[in-house]
Amino acid sequence: MIGNFNLKKVFDRALQGGGSFADLFFEERQLVSIACEENKIERIIAGGERGMGLRAIVGDRTVYAHSSTVTEEKALELAGRLKGVFQAQPGSAADDYRISSPGRVFSIERDPAGIGIPRKTEAVMRANERAWAYDGRIRQVKVVYADRVQRVVVANAEGRIAEETRIGTMFLVQVVAAAGNIIQTGYEPVGGIMGFELLDGDLPERVAETAARRAILMLEAEPAPGGAMPVVLSSEAGGTMIHEAVGHGLEADLAGEGLSVYTGKLGQRVAAEAITVVDDATLPSRRGSYAFDDEGTPGQRTMLIDQGILTGYMSDHLSKIRYGYPMTGNGRRESYRNHPIPRMSNTIILPGQANPDDIIAETKTGLLVKKMGGGQVNTINGDFVFEVSEGYLIENGRQGRPVRGATLTGNGPKVMLDIDLVGRDLGFSLGTCGKDGQGVPVADAQPTIRIRQLVVGGEIR
Repeated sequence: MIGNFNLKKVFDRALQGGGSFADLFFEERQLVSIACEENKIERIIAGGERGMGLRAIVGDRTVYAHSSTVTEEKALELAGRLKGVFQAQPGSAADDYRISSPGRVFSIERDPAGIGIPRKTEAVMRANERAWAYDGRIRQVKVVYADRVQRVVVANAEGRIAEETRIGTMFLVQVVAAAGNIIQTGYEPVGGIMGFELLDGDLPERVAETAARRAILMLEAEPAPGGAMPVVLSSEAGGTMIHEAVGHGLEADLAGEGLSVYTGKLGQRVAAEAITVVDDATLPSRRGSYAFDDEGTPGQRTMLIDQGILTGYMSDHLSKIRYGYPMTGNGRRESYRNHPIPRMSNTIILPGQANPDDIIAETKTGLLVKKMGGGQVNTINGDFVFEVSEGYLIENGRQGRPVRGATLTGNGPKVMLDIDLVGRDLGFSLGTCGKDGQGVPVADAQPTIRIRQLVVGGEIR
């Protein structure tokens, strides 16, 4: 995409108004999205776009401009806009530009760009049919298929160029079941940095059955009890808790600005000794993985909490300038229209030593969570509220009756200190994380863990 761009000329102009750094982000993407509702294909979207964004940093301030036209002439025009914003000592760009070697190349077996729309639509309809056939109480079924082929090139004024083609595929089923005045929803997504091989075999049917089973199970469940009690989060629940209650607070911009409960706590204990948390963009096939972040920094494994001690934040170039945090390859953006900000990739509580079955057996009573729902968190004080999509009572150390309508209310730092058992298993969840109006693909993971006590919202008995 950069063709024969004279990058030095572009960056020199961008830095004429003063500046210590500038970078140019090129993007070209092809997208396909297919949605089925009410037993018919409601939407097929297939298309592409390309564009570029130019950023300059002066002091600790950023100025950004973008265009859907990708030419050297347009890049010089954008640079001219940037140079007029600041009035400081002009900076200068490197003379030579070299392509960086990727830290990791992800294997794609079947490029979705080579698979026709009819084949993708067939997989969607198979899942739709299986979900409807699961139970007569099913009232709504929604199936969504989406794939993305994104090529990015990032060049900066220091002379580095990074290139990467990112291929991702997602498939999800949402089912609504009803009986009388009770309505319950089951939801199951799968996907990651992979091609159409994601849908090999009977995966569409299995995803549909999982979503339908969850909806019917919760339809038949009794209302959850309310009150403070031990809570076991199964690895099947995925890492929603670590993402929302802890992860955002460890992003360097929030921490540096004092908008995180973890601000100023490097080197301090913030979790139980059994808890180690990493953010890892290098994992094969995971939705949050990449070879380079959107600043051209190689993706890496970043230690955030080591045996309960806070050791680092997820950082980007601007956070390094503003707060002195080392760059960790977490500068991400939704598209060329957006400037990069610190974001999670794949955020994980690492497995411990306990047998997951023993964790339940050692808990006389409480709540077992097998699937987390949506939630919200206040990053400044760490308070959170989460819905439970699939939960069970723990009765005499065993998984008991399913319950519906449960919520989890607590404080992230306190919960991390109240975890007393960590399993040796590991389960992932995936999604699109929103922050500052930008969405990026992420994954989260955790082993089975036990929280000594957490407030469960439900019926007070």
